[in-house]
Amino acid sequence: MFAVSRAARRFEGLAARSLAADGLSFFEGLTLAALFFEAPRPVKPSQLAESFSTTRGNVSHCVSSLEAKGHLQRRIDPEDARAYQLALKPQGRRCAVRVIAALDRLQKEFEGEMGKTALREMLSALRRLETCAEFK
Repeated sequence: MFAVSRAARRFEGLAARSLAADGLSFFEGLTLAALFFEAPRPVKPSQLAESFSTTRGNVSHCVSSLEAKGHLQRRIDPEDARAYQLALKPQGRRCAVRVIAALDRLQKEFEGEMGKTALREMLSALRRLETCAEFK
């Protein structure tokens, strides 16, 4: 468990350094990328929380930060006035493209270092570990 935790922290640090030029955390970068790939479909914060297996509170803090940086905006959900949808602003769209490129470079570096097959096997093993942890 310690090795998985240590690797996760190191990966998150590496990803954060890759996104530092835009002043983004890893989670902020993931959020921008997710919104970019979902467009033009509306995305609710609760969907992000479910997709990223995190709390709605974490997503809310992230959204507030990205909103303050001018990358996205909240819109009242036309079907449910109690909820809101997230949309990238033009600046956020440009930033999302840079984030996607940075994450793609990291992926290619990992593939070059370990090989695609080894990475696939590692991800499969991590998913099995994650499933085991859900039942404990």
